[in-house]
Amino acid sequence: MRSITRIPAAAGSAVALAFSGLILGLGAGTAHASTCSQAYLPLPDPSCTPGVYNPDVTQSTIHSTICVSGWTATVRPPTSYTNPLKVQGIADYGYSNTSTSAYEEDHFIPLELGGSPRDPRNLWPEPYSGTKTATTKDGVETKLKNAVCDGRITLSAARAAIKNNWTTALSVTGIG
Repeated sequence: MRSITRIPAAAGSAVALAFSGLILGLGAGTAHASTCSQAYLPLPDPSCTPGVYNPDVTQSTIHSTICVSGWTATVRPPTSYTNPLKVQGIADYGYSNTSTSAYEEDHFIPLELGGSPRDPRNLWPEPYSGTKTATTKDGVETKLKNAVCDGRITLSAARAAIKNNWTTALSVTGIG
């Protein structure tokens, strides 16, 4: 399972893995310790990235939070916070491509639906490659948020659909 306490440097990540007994050896500067399964792709491993909600976002607060244009920018963590998590996540998921540019450090429950901005259990390195990618998910997130803000579905329904399977969330909610 991905560690909740993170050391904010790539070297620190390797040290943390070594202390936890997950590294068997280092080769070419890359740790190949896989503690999270890729079997769920394009979804994250639920034991590593279960998704966490922002307690400030509820059905009664959507018109002062997620439905306000630009609100997500006020809660989005800086890359100085998310990049070390991405490096750690790439190792945790055992991705063979260790280039950080191949992944988006994504909020499993998106900020647009009131996902926790900084909780590592809500962040994971989502691949840009494949048929259902980080870019594809971004479009689903926007459509769900618009439906919540327009009153077509509840926040709870949108969250449940995206958490269960973002690839079917639009059809399950009747949006698309």
